Amino acid sequence: MAAQNQVQITIPKDHNGQKQTPEDDFDYSQRAQWVRAAVLGANDGLVSIASLMMGVGAVQKDVKAMILIGFAGLFAGACSMAIGEFVSVYSQLDIERAQMKRDKAAGGQNQEHEEGNKEQLPNPFQAAVASAIAFSLGAIVPILAAAFIANHKVRLAVIVAAVSLALLAFGGIGAFLGRSPMVKSCARVLIGGWMAMAITFGLTKLIGSSTGMEL
Repeated sequence: MAAQNQVQITIPKDHNGQKQTPEDDFDYSQRAQWVRAAVLGANDGLVSIASLMMGVGAVQKDVKAMILIGFAGLFAGACSMAIGEFVSVYSQLDIERAQMKRDKAAGGQNQEHEEGNKEQLPNPFQAAVASAIAFSLGAIVPILAAAFIANHKVRLAVIVAAVSLALLAFGGIGAFLGRSPMVKSCARVLIGGWMAMAITFGLTKLIGSSTGMEL
């Protein structure tokens, strides 16, 4: 009886037996650098300027003073964020380049892998610009919210409401882009912003009352 030869062909499948899509193959860690810079800059601008304006509003009812302080904080903060982001990302870039050189010298990295790593290296200039723009976009929200309200108490309430909505929006955008939990991200950003504004307003109110600066 002749022996039968059986040929078995194995068809590669993913773990779930489903066809993979380009979205499944996308590496969201590559997007983390931009998400971090944009969300951090927007939240920082929003919370910093809103807290600054709330602090001024605790001792000064003049809307012009609040707007002036807001714009001064916007320009100073945007420059600070850009410089800080540039220095931080450039330091990261130097470290990654040094590590790539060590790997290449040790012979543990081929040409294709080296090219792939170079494409993933962060750009300090782009990160700095993105951070400054994001900070400015966040900082302009409380300024616009306060610019058209004459009543002092209503103005403060409108600032809090506008900032709260913007915090929820920024938290949701960051969660969507980074594929992280939406509710947890929004709650974390919102609570942090409320705490910053409350602490700044309370401390400034306390200092203004004790020193007789409140008008």
